[in-house]
Amino acid sequence: MANNESPTPPHRRPLRQPKERDKYFKLRNILNIIFMVGAIVGCLVFYYSDHLTGTIVIMGAMAFKFVECALRIFNR
Repeated sequence: MANNESPTPPHRRPLRQPKERDKYFKLRNILNIIFMVGAIVGCLVFYYSDHLTGTIVIMGAMAFKFVECALRIFNR
């Protein structure tokens, strides 16, 4: 074989099909936004005010993230 040619052609992946959005896509995005805002507010309260209140706010934000993760996992 000349020029380092292989007897078999190189493997090519098929083009990926665009994934269709699941029915919970919008709800998951809203839950993620609530989580991010809650985490930022909780951190600000934690560092600049009361530690207990900041911890409670962060834990409340985490509850929204758990719900979002559960939707993602159980929707497969």
